[in-house]
Amino acid sequence: MEEKLYDYMDWAEIEAVVYSEENHPRDILGPRVTEDGILIQAFFPGATRAAVHTIRDGKQTEMVCEDEAGFFAVLLPGKKIPSYTLIYWDGDGNQMEHYDPYAYPMQFTEQEQKQFENGICYSIYEKLGAHPVKIDGISGVYFAVWAPNAIRVSVVGNFNNWDGRAYQMNLLESGIYELFIPGVRAGDIYKYEIKAKGGLTYLKSDPYANAAQLRPNNASVVVDLGKYAWQDENWMKKRGVTQGDKAPISVYEVHLGSWKKPDDGREFYNYREIAPMLASYVKELGYTHVELMPVMEHPLDESWGYQVTGYYAPTARYGTPDDFRYFMDTMHQNDIGVILDWVPAHFPRDTFGLSAFDGTCLYEHFDPRQGSHPHWGTLIYNYGRPEVKNFLIANALFWAKEYHADGIRMDAVASMLYLDYGKQDGEWVANIYGGNENLEAIEFLKHLNSIFKKEFPDALLIAEESTAWPKVTGELDDEGLGFDYKWNMGWMNDFTEYMKNDPVYRGAHHDQLTFSMVYAYSEKFMLSLSHDEVVHLKGSMYTKMPGTPEQKMANLRLAYAYQMVHPGKKLLFMGQEFGQEKEWNEKQSLSWELLEDKEHLQLKNYMAALHAFYKANPALYQLDEKPEGFEWINGMEWEKNLLIFLRRTRKKEDTLLVVCNFSNVEYDDFRIGVPYPGKYKEMFNSDAESYGGTGVGNPRVKMSKKTECDERKNSITVKLAPLSVQVFSYTKPETGAASNKSAKAKTAAKAAAEKKTGKKGKPAGKTEEAVKAVKAKKTTKTAQKAEKKVSEKTVKTAEKKQGTTTATEKVEKAVKQAIDSKPVKTVEQTVDKLVKAGKSAAAEAAKAVEKYRAAADPEKKPATKPETKSEAKSEAKPETKTKKSTGMSELGEELQRKFETEER
Repeated sequence: MEEKLYDYMDWAEIEAVVYSEENHPRDILGPRVTEDGILIQAFFPGATRAAVHTIRDGKQTEMVCEDEAGFFAVLLPGKKIPSYTLIYWDGDGNQMEHYDPYAYPMQFTEQEQKQFENGICYSIYEKLGAHPVKIDGISGVYFAVWAPNAIRVSVVGNFNNWDGRAYQMNLLESGIYELFIPGVRAGDIYKYEIKAKGGLTYLKSDPYANAAQLRPNNASVVVDLGKYAWQDENWMKKRGVTQGDKAPISVYEVHLGSWKKPDDGREFYNYREIAPMLASYVKELGYTHVELMPVMEHPLDESWGYQVTGYYAPTARYGTPDDFRYFMDTMHQNDIGVILDWVPAHFPRDTFGLSAFDGTCLYEHFDPRQGSHPHWGTLIYNYGRPEVKNFLIANALFWAKEYHADGIRMDAVASMLYLDYGKQDGEWVANIYGGNENLEAIEFLKHLNSIFKKEFPDALLIAEESTAWPKVTGELDDEGLGFDYKWNMGWMNDFTEYMKNDPVYRGAHHDQLTFSMVYAYSEKFMLSLSHDEVVHLKGSMYTKMPGTPEQKMANLRLAYAYQMVHPGKKLLFMGQEFGQEKEWNEKQSLSWELLEDKEHLQLKNYMAALHAFYKANPALYQLDEKPEGFEWINGMEWEKNLLIFLRRTRKKEDTLLVVCNFSNVEYDDFRIGVPYPGKYKEMFNSDAESYGGTGVGNPRVKMSKKTECDERKNSITVKLAPLSVQVFSYTKPETGAASNKSAKAKTAAKAAAEKKTGKKGKPAGKTEEAVKAVKAKKTTKTAQKAEKKVSEKTVKTAEKKQGTTTATEKVEKAVKQAIDSKPVKTVEQTVDKLVKAGKSAAAEAAKAVEKYRAAADPEKKPATKPETKSEAKSEAKPETKTKKSTGMSELGEELQRKFETEER
């Protein structure tokens, strides 16, 4: 029998196995049927003895040592391969027994391999990596890794003494190495030992591993992802509506390792410990989502997770994969969505990771001008390689499927789109057309987004893209990239820079407030005040604000309210909601002790109230992406640091009037044009006393008047609080039966009053001022009637004879009072219109006086120093000039001086 056995020995193949250079070990190792029986060959490095134990009869057959390195073989009688185990004894006499790993067929189908080679096997993570399975009733782990250029790949771990000579893997045509190892269990740690061309042998972590060791260790860990029982069915069914484009979305950005630290000396809380604390806090403040800075495994804490080595593994810092599933489940059960930061743009150079994985530049480009980020020190993916694209696309789908992620926020998209991003001349290679666009990355993003939205249409795709690349959120069939939202980095930079200025100097930077509305509807935006704004010596949001501690808080309330009323979804980094004073540090917990101070606690409570107001008013979110959802009332009050605009829905009654005062000046009786006649009620005031503000506001409903302002026929006068956002709701005036009923009630009340006093001329309870107002109204009506009967010249003559002031002079006087605060051209056009139309009656003059005095009477400006009587007389004293044909001699010259000043 030994002679026959000798004839079956393929010594070249045996040498390849012994020297660990065999990439098709299943061709020689394991069982096979021969003419002389069942040939079984095995390699046990360093073993002195081996045997085959057949399960059915319990018989143990000694194997022949064909090579002293530990290669054994045996011929068993029969024509059918039996179920058996291998037994061997090492040099110390220790006996081991396990099923033969080479007795089981590969688990990849030919179709899966072809799809992978073309970059379209979107469930490849179910095969690549390490997966506990049962094959022919035998439990073990199926290992598979893509390393097409390696000479040999072995699985090593705590189950084989990290010996790369054992468990050499079988190479498939697709470049995938695979092997089923019976007896390996969940919790075992492993790596791949790779022998590259040239003989260099090294260890690599599994790119598709579902878990990894806690740093600084970096071995992969076998886990079973099939045991967790989800309980978030209700959330998953409704999230398409909950986070749709017409829904309110406000995101709380979180770094799990530093949100809170344990008091017992541990470095981190477990996912299961963080979940209820964070869910309760986020729910209390009214956020709709949390966004987690990368939870994928990464070696360096200081990278905050943005240099990933384990794309398919939640970091072990906070627990196991099932612990993270519990976290996600808890958030969903509390109606909180979870967005995951994801980094498809680059990866670190750590030698145990993806870099030079199989001895070649497998995941990255060979040319460093294409494959390296000089500023970050990281490597760039080769998006033109189908298997690399497949790795990334499948990974995004993996988090949505296996961990129920509600959205993916892609980091550093701009660095993917541009070949010269962060590079100098000579450090990059142009595309085939000579441009700097990364055509392969563009195709990858479109491919990814199309497949992701097909599989998970109710999940979000968000891009951190810092340039003006067009159509980032455009439809794929319209040359867009297909994202749902884009971080508005321009708004973030402009707004934070504006808020740093003392209110005295903000007027010169007014464009930083208004510019965002120029491009607001070019993309679907998310307004982000992210971690990037509170690190690297930029200071916290609190320290960015100017002024005293009280003014800093007022500015913060103003800033957060402005973010909430501005079109776009919202995002704020943790700690800023209660006024974290120090810059964020990933090594330290947030400064929760600040909540013991009244001011910081008030700010936190303010954020809860602000979110409640945001979610209760559809005008603030339903038409975020439509121009119809926003309308300027006055965006040009740069001297006063004011912005006034409307937020709308399709329903007129949902309209909100928003007044933002970025100055520290309080304005009394400030006139604002309104879109409709009716009632306007202050619904929200960021400067309310309960939030720590001054309490200046408008407790009473404001009824509009037919007084033109801001190029609108109707207007209201309101008090404007300093450093505030005030929001007014609209109610249409009573009409029809309701107004008739009101009129009848007033008539009945008047009759009752007359009966009580016995007089018809002066109603009971009327004040002297009210009586004067009634008389003035009658006088105005008389004047209006007179105007219809006489010419303008006759009226002027009659008025002069009576010693009264002419209508034109009244208009001039009113305009003089308004010149310093109203656009000159608007004033001139208004006066010209009045004079040329011949409307010089007292009633028209009174209207003009009321209009301009209410809007811009210097005596009513809190910020302007009152004039002395002598100054007023001096300014009002007319100069001797030739009158213009319009009859506006003084006014015309003053306007001319204003125009000349503007032209200069």
